[in-house]
Amino acid sequence: MRRAGLVLKEACLLTVVFTGDGAAAGSHGYTNTGYSVYEEENDRLTESLRTKVSTIKSLSIEIGTEVKNQNKMLSEMENDFDSTGGLLGATMGRLRTLSRGSQTKLLCYMMLFSLFVFFVIYWIIKLR
Repeated sequence: MRRAGLVLKEACLLTVVFTGDGAAAGSHGYTNTGYSVYEEENDRLTESLRTKVSTIKSLSIEIGTEVKNQNKMLSEMENDFDSTGGLLGATMGRLRTLSRGSQTKLLCYMMLFSLFVFFVIYWIIKLR
């Protein structure tokens, strides 16, 4: 009986349990065990990550486009301010020329007119 018990133990050690699809339970193949659950979760997380990366990519492209548009607008504003500064410089030069002459009455009228124009512009902006 002792010998029969030893043979039985050896037989139990060499027994390989097969699952329903024919793969051995101890093999490294994907069976209906925890491996497929991990694969499904991995696939789901991969798809989620792919969606997030796609969203971030489209957002960064939109930000780049907006930055280009803003830089273009700033460049145009800089050109407008430069031209306005040139116009104001020329006007101030003419006012200096007028102030050097003896035409103080004309200079007073010019100053009052410019004050009136600025007041009208302020009033128009205020009504908006």
